[in-house]
Amino acid sequence: MKIPSRWQGVRMRRTLAGTDPDAPPRLITLPSSWDEAAASALAALAPGSGPIRLALAAEAWIRPLALSAVKAGLALPLADRLHSLLLTRRGAPDAGIWRNAPAPVPGFVLNLAAFHEPGTGFALAAFSEAVETAVLALALARPDATRLALRIADLAGLLAALGLDYESAEARDVAAAIAALLRGHADAASASLPSSFGASSRPSPLPAAPASIPVKTLVPGLAEAAARALADVAAFPCLRHEATTALAPPGPAEALLGVETGGIAPAFSPVRPAGGLTRAARAWLAARGTSAEAALAAELAGIPLFAPAPATAHLAMQERVARFLHAVPPLPVVGPEPSPMPRPRESLPSHTRGYTQKTSVGGHRLYVRTGEYADGRLGELAITLHKEAPAFRGLMDSFAAAVSVGLQHGVPLAEFVEAFVGTRFGPAGAVEGDPAVPLASSLVDYVFRNLAAHYLQRNDLPAPEPEEPADAPLLPLELPAATPGERRHALRLIKK
Repeated sequence: MKIPSRWQGVRMRRTLAGTDPDAPPRLITLPSSWDEAAASALAALAPGSGPIRLALAAEAWIRPLALSAVKAGLALPLADRLHSLLLTRRGAPDAGIWRNAPAPVPGFVLNLAAFHEPGTGFALAAFSEAVETAVLALALARPDATRLALRIADLAGLLAALGLDYESAEARDVAAAIAALLRGHADAASASLPSSFGASSRPSPLPAAPASIPVKTLVPGLAEAAARALADVAAFPCLRHEATTALAPPGPAEALLGVETGGIAPAFSPVRPAGGLTRAARAWLAARGTSAEAALAAELAGIPLFAPAPATAHLAMQERVARFLHAVPPLPVVGPEPSPMPRPRESLPSHTRGYTQKTSVGGHRLYVRTGEYADGRLGELAITLHKEAPAFRGLMDSFAAAVSVGLQHGVPLAEFVEAFVGTRFGPAGAVEGDPAVPLASSLVDYVFRNLAAHYLQRNDLPAPEPEEPADAPLLPLELPAATPGERRHALRLIKK
């Protein structure tokens, strides 16, 4: 099979990759700039078990579709369009089409981040053409299908390149307009297919066009194009498919295209699994004119530049986009918000001030030593026990070290006091040597009562509750008095 002209002159590389680490590797030939994840995805998409050349593997499914288009009387360069979408990593079909076994609902994914253009923000004409091309390819691959699944991916990457925060209203405006544009052109492409592609169906009611998008999104004409696309569909009396658009979990087609976030999900980390910033993180910095060095300096100074979007932002995004698509997954469940990025550690100076408190709790001697920052804040804690078992002393040493690390990363002392004052375990009881704390329910309870008094001026903490007396032993048993006429059997101890 001859390599298509689109791929000639493209620099290639060879690598061994499998669908997973335990699968037999296959020799993969693909563009040199594509990563190992794309190689593994190609191994999963292409049929067989031997070597794979991306250009020829694509030609194997593109050529039959192009021939079918000619037979159907469709005069458009379908093969050239599909090769171009794949080479630019803008679009690719699901595994069924690669393997010549399309699913009942054939799928095709468009990588939104690859449609970003520095000058206009978004390649409107190219995206519209890609939607038309994808619908035609799916219809030719599975002429009897009544539903198609044309989906979008890496919305977060596109928004980052536009310099928009995922949780902003402007980002939701852009996403809604793109979803409307997708729906309008996909339905129009379906309605324009010849009758040989199957029975027609009435179009589902179209949602209203999205509102005008602010100019600062750098996507001029997007809202107007979306409105025109929806208006054009309304003029068709029927479609060839009941549904054309969808959202779905990412698969190997997304990995082949270099998609970093599936569908309309936010980016959960600015760092790639193998290390280094993601493409979206670099684009986000470039859109703001910030270098990687400046970003690192800001992070070290405790200024988070890559705070993850809250779960509520994903929910709001899907609510805004879902009305323009035929099939969407359930709305994401909003759980606890992720913890903020940790603050950088604030090391103590080489010479510190502090105090040493010698005391005893319930007759057990201990020393509490503190280290302070220059402004008097507590930054280090040490707890030394006098005659306890080595294991218990080691646990208390490790506990104090963990508290010190937390303090140096910005955890307020008040939170430690709230968490540990009132803990109950032995030894406990009266405190000797510290007039600020007369009674403690455990060694840990004493330590944080002491710290609260010295560093927080907290002398209002509730006193420990007195220990409840232990229950009386259950033996010997006192049997209830015998009722009249009842015989008692004496218990004898039998010694062997």
